[in-house]
Amino acid sequence: MMRIAILGSSGGNLFNLGGKDPEKLIGEIVTQSKSAGIEIGLVQFIAAAESMDIAKEKTTASLYVWDADETRISKTHEGLLKDTNQAATELDAEIASQIQAGHIDGVIVMSADPNHVNKLAILAAAEKGIPIVGTGGTSMALISSKGANVIAASGTTGTTNRTRAVSFMTSLCKYWGIKYYPVLGDPQSTNLSASGSPWRRINLKGIMQSSLPGFIALAIVLAISQIPALKGFSEVFDIMLKALPVVLAVIAAKQISDLDEVSIVAGVIAGVLSIEGGIIGGIIGGIGAGLLVQFLFVKCVQWRFPMTTANIVAGGFAGLISGLIMYYLISPFALQAGEFIKYIINEAILFNPILAGVIGGLLIWPAILGGVYHAAILPIVLLEMEKTGNSFLGAVDMVGLVMVSAGITLANIIAPRDKGEAAVATPGFLINMGFGTFVEAAYPFMFSNKMVFAGAIFSAGVGGGLVGVFNVRGTAYVPSFMGPFLSNNWLGFSISMLVALLLALLITLVANKTVKKKQVEQSVHVK
Repeated sequence: MMRIAILGSSGGNLFNLGGKDPEKLIGEIVTQSKSAGIEIGLVQFIAAAESMDIAKEKTTASLYVWDADETRISKTHEGLLKDTNQAATELDAEIASQIQAGHIDGVIVMSADPNHVNKLAILAAAEKGIPIVGTGGTSMALISSKGANVIAASGTTGTTNRTRAVSFMTSLCKYWGIKYYPVLGDPQSTNLSASGSPWRRINLKGIMQSSLPGFIALAIVLAISQIPALKGFSEVFDIMLKALPVVLAVIAAKQISDLDEVSIVAGVIAGVLSIEGGIIGGIIGGIGAGLLVQFLFVKCVQWRFPMTTANIVAGGFAGLISGLIMYYLISPFALQAGEFIKYIINEAILFNPILAGVIGGLLIWPAILGGVYHAAILPIVLLEMEKTGNSFLGAVDMVGLVMVSAGITLANIIAPRDKGEAAVATPGFLINMGFGTFVEAAYPFMFSNKMVFAGAIFSAGVGGGLVGVFNVRGTAYVPSFMGPFLSNNWLGFSISMLVALLLALLITLVANKTVKKKQVEQSVHVK
């Protein structure tokens, strides 16, 4: 197994591009080195409290070294910058001896000081001819001038912790002939590694769920615009409506490639050019940008482009190519697809809104229990909200799930089957009422009592029917007291919510009383 040393400092420009957080910066290199099967042997990293470009005599700094037992860096010295440099110089001699002894096979440098703090290590690396990769225009030029075997060098501008780490590891692995697959997702989740196809990282459910705050913000602006004195907010609503595809594109691009700011930039460019395709267009544009970001970045690194250039090509060209394809070819079809789905939903509701509400209410609990809700119902809710800021199914969600869950938990606060259940039910009730989410709080009571389970479905059906009666369009995921004001019919929504809550409350109270009565009878019978 190859062993590398990591040398450098938080630098000047690097300080603002990840250098001020050494644990995260080095941690990204560690993640990529594990994927490549390369061992971290030594670390000497000076983290200053401010950019080296403006460092003063009173500037403080810390020295980080490699802790092999913990497989992470640890701080060994903290003080004035000049004192920290002195401590690092002492470590430099040890690193040089390790290199000369053949225990280090390659070096990564970031804003190093080859004339002082890292002088001996760089000279030893040059003498042994081991490969060196790194960033920092000035320092890399000085290292090259000492005859070192620099196989990849770049400036720092436009780079991120991840793109630097991937570039370092790609260059070293190519030099050594080692197979390497960049980790472009959560380091803890192996399924997000680029060792698999990037297509496998596409998660439509995740994209929709992550974009939910944008849709809720849209609903809030819509509600504000209904106030006579604030009619001007309708223009804000129109602007936000156009921004939704951009939000979805950014989330999709980052989900697939996750190259930090590079993915975000690509997603924004693709999203802006996908606006005419609606939210479906935004998702497709973002997915395309994410796939291209990864492909172009890896190619640029393999072609030994400077990292700044690699980031510009990956972020700029990926977003532009995907966006232009959307703008000229796909957006019209994506928009029509979204309109068709909304047309079918509206026609079903118009045919018989009460029946649609009842069916929606009866099915919403089985849907969330069966894992269908987030995969099918939530995307439909968001498609409805794209044009109007609220949704028929969103109202059914609030009434049939949130209010019913609140009713069940409230019943177990008022008259629980045993005292311990009140403590379990209270947080769930408060979260449902205060935040419009956490319907799962009702699960323990539903699963332990068939009457409560049936009551939840019945209450949701009745509530959904009332949503149809009043032709309500609303949303969940907001505080319950705000729900009516974000709907098109605040009174009808309030009645629907209250009836669903009270029904669930009464049925659960009866169910709990029945259980307690049976328990009393059984205890008397035993005696």
